Amino acid sequence: MLEQQFIPKACNNLLESGSFTWSSPSNIALVKYWGKREHQIPENPSVSFTLDACKTTTTLSFSKKSNQDEFSFDVFLDGKQQDDFKPKIETFFKRIESYLPFLKDYYFKIETANTFPHSSGIASSASGMSALALCLMSIEKELDSDIPEEFFIQKASFLARLGSGSACRSLKGDLVVWGKHEEIDESSDLFGVKYPFEVHENFKNFHDTILLVDKGEKQVSSTVGHNLMYNHPFAKERFKQAHKNLSELINVFKVGDLKTFINIVESEALTLHAMMMTSMPYFILMKPNTLEIINKIWAFRKETGTHVCFTLDAGANVHVLYPENEAEQVYEFIKNELVAYCQNGHYICDRIGFGAKQL
Repeated sequence: MLEQQFIPKACNNLLESGSFTWSSPSNIALVKYWGKREHQIPENPSVSFTLDACKTTTTLSFSKKSNQDEFSFDVFLDGKQQDDFKPKIETFFKRIESYLPFLKDYYFKIETANTFPHSSGIASSASGMSALALCLMSIEKELDSDIPEEFFIQKASFLARLGSGSACRSLKGDLVVWGKHEEIDESSDLFGVKYPFEVHENFKNFHDTILLVDKGEKQVSSTVGHNLMYNHPFAKERFKQAHKNLSELINVFKVGDLKTFINIVESEALTLHAMMMTSMPYFILMKPNTLEIINKIWAFRKETGTHVCFTLDAGANVHVLYPENEAEQVYEFIKNELVAYCQNGHYICDRIGFGAKQL
């Protein structure tokens, strides 16, 4: 599919006003997306678990206006106006205007709320941009009732990607692939797709406990981090590694191979941080407590034979992943030994979910 197929037919019968509400989850990448080309095109494919509890709920209210010269909107987070969010939304609207030509016809009130701390290393941009894209697509659906459900989700994922790359993986569950991969025919650089192959019971109802080591603003924005991959001395090998790891995960998911899953997922997390540490300029995003948690997980896994593992995003917080049948034992370990390393003892219990929904 090409971008041109997302440009809608002309519509002269605009709605006067209305409102839509969508809830969309965050996601945690197992094979990491790190590095992009123009128009938010990923340098390598990625696959993610869609989360359940970590989500954003967005209500988009709109009213027709007489002046179509510029975008008009206000943004509210937890009931408080957030003008510092406006530049990112403005950039997003500019990127998607050709695909949603009605954007300058309306004033928008964007009211959003997260179930987790904003800018804490949990992908709020993924859940937030996907929820907003779904609200905008609901307007287009009202203007063109013939839009099929599959195309609705596909285009919403396409739009969300232009706001935040990983947002395109937040619309469906429980496993989502984004980025063209030769062994996954349905895969695309333009939008996320539900993982199409067999998934063993070992990976159903997987748990993700997020340990908030550092709840402050991210040291390096995702955009800056991705840009560091330009001219990175190890970039090409990293992109090849991601393709190889996704290929290996196809069989892992099929046969339920938790040991290989752990090896790939933890290697991907450490590779992401290694790329940051070897870029120019370079950054160390892990904190001392991040390393303490990782070593504790390794020791506990060796001692107990459980299949607990970790992954990281581009920050200090640790996602602790473990299967349903080991949840009770691992959760006791988390409470007794790992929570002490969290900022103010804060952590979030989550599990794999099934995507966005309209409210």
